[in-house]
Amino acid sequence: MNAKGRIAVAAAAIVALAVMGALATFGKSVAPAVAQAIDPDTAKMMAGDRTADAYLARAFDDISRERFDLAQGEIDALLKVKPNFRLAHLIKGDLLLVRARPVNAIGAVKNAPSDRLEGLRAEAIARLRAYRERPRADLVPRYLMQMRDDQKYAIVVDTHRSRLYLYQNVDGRPRFVADYYVSSGKNGAAKRREGDEKTPVGVYHVVASLPRQKLSDFYGTGAFPIDYPNEWDRLQGRNGHGIWLHGVPSDTYSRPPRASNGCVVLANADLDAIARDLQVGLTPVIISEDVEWTSVDDWAHERKAFQAQLEQWRADWESRDADRYLGHYSPHFRAGSEDLAAWSRHKRLVNTGKTWIKVGVRNVSMFRNPGKEDLVVVTFDQDYRSNNLSNTMRKRQYWAREGGTWRIVYEGSA
Repeated sequence: MNAKGRIAVAAAAIVALAVMGALATFGKSVAPAVAQAIDPDTAKMMAGDRTADAYLARAFDDISRERFDLAQGEIDALLKVKPNFRLAHLIKGDLLLVRARPVNAIGAVKNAPSDRLEGLRAEAIARLRAYRERPRADLVPRYLMQMRDDQKYAIVVDTHRSRLYLYQNVDGRPRFVADYYVSSGKNGAAKRREGDEKTPVGVYHVVASLPRQKLSDFYGTGAFPIDYPNEWDRLQGRNGHGIWLHGVPSDTYSRPPRASNGCVVLANADLDAIARDLQVGLTPVIISEDVEWTSVDDWAHERKAFQAQLEQWRADWESRDADRYLGHYSPHFRAGSEDLAAWSRHKRLVNTGKTWIKVGVRNVSMFRNPGKEDLVVVTFDQDYRSNNLSNTMRKRQYWAREGGTWRIVYEGSA
């Protein structure tokens, strides 16, 4: 076999391996997106993109078209800007190796550690698949029902796709800004207990910013802890701590898709890019196993319907009709140590001393909780006034759909 033939065989092997990985991991529908040449519109979009994923996508596209020198050129260009990108080094080695002998897999070096190779292969599939299958511009994550005016950005993480999406709050509507490759828990998602090496699923918020100077090199250029376990996690008996968004060691560009102890890990450059937009105490971080996307029209409909539900709760509280007000609460309701019976007794007793009540609700955020539970997390500033009491507080409620009706299952200060 001549040199060109060996290169063609190697290229076919690389693409075949990608396809097999996709079939095993994501199902048959993904294989064409990994193996096929990129369509003209996507190629035009990729041409000016200088992200690592774009370089890899162009290289694999060149391989699929048997443009091997161009593929190596893309990898060389990538390594100039990302010199510690191990996956790129691995692909470059394979492209060089086929000039001497046939190659039948990504990472054909003898005696190479199999666990590291599998991680790099998984990273190649995750990056390529997510880059080629970006959500359509007319879709938004279902979870971002409403951001408060001062929440400038929101983060949505898809652990299945190893992707983090950044959205900007533009007049209440989420607008896509960028997406990034991420690593998550070694044992997958849906964290339940300390040490299970899983990434939690739910609605969280950035609660601190830890600069590089206060961390070991392991965490890269910084870290942003989130509030796991949140109120709902604790009600479900979930525990653990120390779930952060953070970077990677200085000698590393990225880690395999499943490589952390539960944190969400980004390349340092990517962490630095989103760090500018994170607001401690405000930025929501919604982590899902597989993001649900919805049309803007459906998103607007759900948002309007839930706004009406919240307004009805507020109005019924003002009415001083205890039955109407308590009808918004679930039989499974909890508020600290109180269950629904205790909460109802307290509210009925309080109402006997009221001649009027005014309740203001402002700075509202509403986020649908990912997962099987039909749950919405609502946070707002509450201005309460009555004939004998006035106060203002930040409140958080969890609303669950029960038998087709939304009811409050948790309420407390935020």
